[in-house]
Amino acid sequence: MIPPRKNVTAWAAAAVLACLFAGSTQAADDTVAKVVSAGGNVSVIRQDSLWALFANQTVGVGETIVTGDDGFAYLEVSDGSSFVVYPNSHVVFRKNPSSLRDLVDIFLGRIKIYIQDLGGSPSRHRIFTPTAVISVRGTTFNVTVDENETTVVSVEEGVVGVRHRLLPSSKEIPVAQGQSLAIYSDAPLAKAGVNKVKAARAAGGVARTLEYIWARSRRAGAGAAPSAGGGGLPGDAPAPSPPLPGDTPAPEPPPAPE
Repeated sequence: MIPPRKNVTAWAAAAVLACLFAGSTQAADDTVAKVVSAGGNVSVIRQDSLWALFANQTVGVGETIVTGDDGFAYLEVSDGSSFVVYPNSHVVFRKNPSSLRDLVDIFLGRIKIYIQDLGGSPSRHRIFTPTAVISVRGTTFNVTVDENETTVVSVEEGVVGVRHRLLPSSKEIPVAQGQSLAIYSDAPLAKAGVNKVKAARAAGGVARTLEYIWARSRRAGAGAAPSAGGGGLPGDAPAPSPPLPGDTPAPEPPPAPE
């Protein structure tokens, strides 16, 4: 029905405002992570079933991303932060729906996380593993979890704070650029100690991640992957050498303290 002439202007203005509001709400949706690129054997557990995951789909709060031997997924959240899930990993997006600070829980495998630091107001997020709670502000770092639930945090840029999840009395330990920390289920963080990461590995890891994702996307036919010229991973640049399967792995944890 055509509205009366005297109400056309007000009706049109209301419609425009409604569309703008709907668009801004969708753009700021903190309950989903958008899949920018994916390939290989990668799925999401939804309603107790495995669903194949592809580019431009979304993963909701509490859903688990599962990757196989050749699977990967690169996802972004509304504040510009992003994360890469590598092969043989189990990662839950925002397991705790009541806290938007809780970005992911990684139970097995490896992820790389990019937390944006825009305009001096970095996003604050927490990452959980079976043995660690990692607090971050504007940084790039890797987290690996093995079958024994040992966590290794390796920082490429910025600094993160790590505390023991199973021993809450443990103090938070900062891990800075070029450093790594292993967290064991039965040892305080003070005994584990912070280790230096080889400078070449830390500097080259970001670049090789982009090459790895690009190669996997082409092989899997998953659509356009991020590029260094636009829409790429934060801080990435083309690597001069071919990608290595699995990128640069996080450093091996030292022997568990006695």
